Amino acid sequence: MAESVPSVLESEARGEIADVYADIRKVLGTSVVNLVWRNLATMPGALEWTWATVRPLYLGDAPLHAENVRRTIALPDWPGFSIDTLLAAGVDETERALIRDVLDSYQYTNALALVVLSALLAHYEPRPADAVSPVDTAPPAPGTKIPELPPMEALDPEVTALVAELNSFGEDTEPQLIASMYRHLAYWPSYLALVRTMLAPLQREGRLNALTLSTRVLGHAHGAILAKQLKPAPPPDTLKPALASCRLFVEHPIARMTGLCAMIRRATPE
Repeated sequence: MAESVPSVLESEARGEIADVYADIRKVLGTSVVNLVWRNLATMPGALEWTWATVRPLYLGDAPLHAENVRRTIALPDWPGFSIDTLLAAGVDETERALIRDVLDSYQYTNALALVVLSALLAHYEPRPADAVSPVDTAPPAPGTKIPELPPMEALDPEVTALVAELNSFGEDTEPQLIASMYRHLAYWPSYLALVRTMLAPLQREGRLNALTLSTRVLGHAHGAILAKQLKPAPPPDTLKPALASCRLFVEHPIARMTGLCAMIRRATPE
């Protein structure tokens, strides 16, 4: 199973694309550039225009809206992992800390991407939204460096199958994109197996799909407020595919993983 959208890898980025990637990492306080940006980089002018348009939101009110999403998202009430369970699965304290770093990084950037890209879509495709408001304060970016994203072809077949199965959880259409978080967690296959065991009953009951749907609605509501602050420059000729890419990511992997990452992080002890 490979990514079904083209992307410009960070290691292959040159010139203005490399400069934008560096600025994304700096502004978001993260060590990786998420797939949505890497996909936009394949469309002439799309990455530069999209980032320039939404960057002020990241530096402004978006963190306050993203934190509201994190606090109000309706997570299923479900037991997590005990430390003894993780130790029995071969996940020691050092590995547990690395896993938390990965989860914290995605939990921070997913909620931000949800509200910011929802704002861009709401600017060009306005529609009614629920009434929401930002919180007063938001935590800073975790700022921790996480491992490089392993290529799918480097994973053992059984781990690839596990990532693919997890990637289908909470998705109400045929999964088109592999959530990078699961690939990052593939460094710890036994932990991923525990995650699958935790999530499978919720998936069977339809509770993960419901979580994705409610997260989409929440993201759109916050995006509709932030959209009023956007002042985009004249868009490139690639505006239509750029918006289609943002819509695909927002409605599927970003909305899906904003909820699932929060749930998995809650289940993982300090």
